[in-house]
Parts: sequence; C-alpha cells; structure tokens
Amino acid sequence: MATHLITGAGSGIGAAVAEALHGRGDDLVLLARNPERADTLAERFPGATLIMADLADPDAIDQITGLPDRLDSVQHIAGVVELAPVAELRAEHFREQLEVNLVAPALLTRACLPALRAARGIVVFVNSGAGLAAGASWAAYAASKFGLRAVADSLRAEELGNGVRVTTVFPSRTATPMQEKVHEQEGRTYDSALWISPETVAATVLHVLDVPRDATIPEVTVRPLVPWTPK
Repeated sequence: MATHLITGAGSGIGAAVAEALHGRGDDLVLLARNPERADTLAERFPGATLIMADLADPDAIDQITGLPDRLDSVQHIAGVVELAPVAELRAEHFREQLEVNLVAPALLTRACLPALRAARGIVVFVNSGAGLAAGASWAAYAASKFGLRAVADSLRAEELGNGVRVTTVFPSRTATPMQEKVHEQEGRTYDSALWISPETVAATVLHVLDVPRDATIPEVTVRPLVPWTPK
C-alpha cells in the first residue's frame, strides 16, 4: 500500500486525484490550510492523515510536523491565481502567487525528501499550460509556474542518484473552480463542458505514479480538444 502526500485535495484536480487514490486503498496525507478544511477533508477521505499548514506562509511550511517516515509520492496540486496586466499588478497578489505556487512546493519538497528517498518515491508538480507560455494578464501566475518548472528540473537532476523521480504535469484549461474564476476575470462565459475534466488530469497523474521504477516521465502535457482563441 502506497502513501501519498497531496496538497489541494479540497477541490478540482487535487480532489480528483485524492478520490482515485483513496478509492484504490492507498494511504493519504493531506494538507489543510485551516481546521475547517481539515474537518471537511477528514469527512471526505476517512482514514487520511491531516496536516495543517497555510501554503501562503513560508514559516508554516518550515514548521510542519507529523510527516511519515516513507512517502511514495508528494503531489503539489494546490494553487492560486489572480490575473492582471503588469501595469495594474498589485504587490500582494504577486507575492501570494509566488508563495503558494512556487515557494511552498519547494519548501514542502525539501521537508519531505528524507521520506521520499526512503521510499524511492516520486514528486509530481501539477503545473499549468501557463508554465510553458505566458499571455497578457498572466505575468504573475505564469512567473510562478515557470519558476516551478525550474524547481522540478533542478530537483530531478539532484535526486536521480537517490532514486527519487520527478514529473511535471502541464494541464491546460481544466473544469475546476479556479478555471471558473479565471473566466470571470477574463470576462468570458464559463462552460465546464469545453474543458478537460479534473478526472482526466487525475488519470494522467495516476499513470505517472504507476510507471514501473525502471522508467520515468519527466514531463507530460494535457490539452483539451477545443481550439482556444485568445481574447
């Protein structure tokens, strides 16, 4: 039975991944930003271990306790987004996206490395299509995701000798609450049927997790079958 640490299990892709792993009997270690979210996750995923930490607070990541001795995977799926052109970008929104989307995954990975090395586990960074190309109003979010790709690339090279694999998943527009918010900020009408389902991205993540240990998938991109027209 494998043990997985997951951030962002409360909704969207994170919830879909947690549901799939919980359904097949794996052990879950879930991060929750507050007691209310921890209670919700505990009810949804009976038997899961809950660890409270606010990903927007780097000091909270450094103070995490209760991590298991072995982790078969650490999956960074939580994220935040605030769109704005550079001319109107607020410092607090820039910082929050960098802290949650970039700094927190790096620090959390560092904390989990002993357990990952013990299990010869895998780190999965669920990035974004914005981590490959940045459009207008996406500067802050894309900067955090470009940086996250750099962390993954460096970590992959550093941990190869320890048997720790590293994969970045780049999902394009996915039907999640975050995507609904993005459409609102873009002034677009949101239709979830047009975009990738969270379960499809979750299936991709599980495929990455289940690749035999004699191989690795460094990167994988998932795109919808709908042509995207920039606004």
